[in-house]
Amino acid sequence: MPGVTARTPQSRLRIFDEAHPDQPLLETQDLAAMARELARIGVTFEQWQASKPVAPGASPEEVMEAYRADIDRLVAERGFRSVDVVSIAPDNPQREAMRAKFLDEHFHKEDEVRFFVGGSGLFTLHVDDKVYEVLCTRGDLIAVPDSAKHWFDMGPEPSFIAIRFFTEPDGWVGHFTGTDIASRFPRLG
Repeated sequence: MPGVTARTPQSRLRIFDEAHPDQPLLETQDLAAMARELARIGVTFEQWQASKPVAPGASPEEVMEAYRADIDRLVAERGFRSVDVVSIAPDNPQREAMRAKFLDEHFHKEDEVRFFVGGSGLFTLHVDDKVYEVLCTRGDLIAVPDSAKHWFDMGPEPSFIAIRFFTEPDGWVGHFTGTDIASRFPRLG
């Protein structure tokens, strides 16, 4: 796939006390443990497998067809009204502006649901006095609940293809909290 490097990092969850961004309380790459820990704060974390190979340069329609069963299940369960595919490559001329857009703590008025077809991205959630850093990679689905405070980092050389799910066209607008907490925690890359 264009822009997706052959070497993708492994999925990871790190949990921090908000006052100690340099000392994880928990770090795991065990996918089942990640799903259990995230479920405790209302976050869905799943792994999906393509029903057929997705070739480099595949169209959005071909990408979605490879994951049709899981997409249809999620749409039926959660009532999503639209689904699309977004692809970001390291040479994108807008990469810095795109990265900066959601690096600060914010929330949305609907669930933020992303499935990583390829590449990676770092979702970080701020829940009570804990910070949950979730490195999502190929095959990972994350569903951040409506109104959950979080930030997202696609890295300085973004490289991912993701399927996005929406309920309302304006539901994904970021509502920023104005805090500096995101700047105190690790960034991607």
